[in-house]
Amino acid sequence: MPSKAVCVLKGEVNGTVFFEQNDANSAVKVTGEITGLSKGLHGFHVHEFGDNTNGCISAGAHFNPLGKEHGAPTASVRHVGDLGNVEAGQDGVARVNIQDSQISLEGPNSIVGRTVVVHADPDDLGLGGHELSKTTGNAGGRLACGVIGLAKM
Repeated sequence: MPSKAVCVLKGEVNGTVFFEQNDANSAVKVTGEITGLSKGLHGFHVHEFGDNTNGCISAGAHFNPLGKEHGAPTASVRHVGDLGNVEAGQDGVARVNIQDSQISLEGPNSIVGRTVVVHADPDDLGLGGHELSKTTGNAGGRLACGVIGLAKM
């Protein structure tokens, strides 16, 4: 049975991101739009908690149930929540179109009830050599966040 989820991002930038998964073994398709960004790359991650009571900081660290280092979405070593970057054009809009096989809408890697965070800076995908590269991708401040919830089918 296919599953759908949605996340409404609020903060310095805004957007809506949709998640769709055909079955428990298929990749999750992530689509949507984020507006108000500066041109260029912005880190895009699923964080561990669906808690935005103290702004985006309450969302905790990247969703990392396997205890791995931060990495690119295509890397063998990465957090489950490492979705890389979204890229905003000159108009400040990032059109999200990602397929990911580590996140899920059910089971142990379920992202439902967790938070999506859009960051101020590019995610260096764990390769930047900065002290934060292996934990956060050195992606900078949290511009917007929202809790992922089940969507109406």
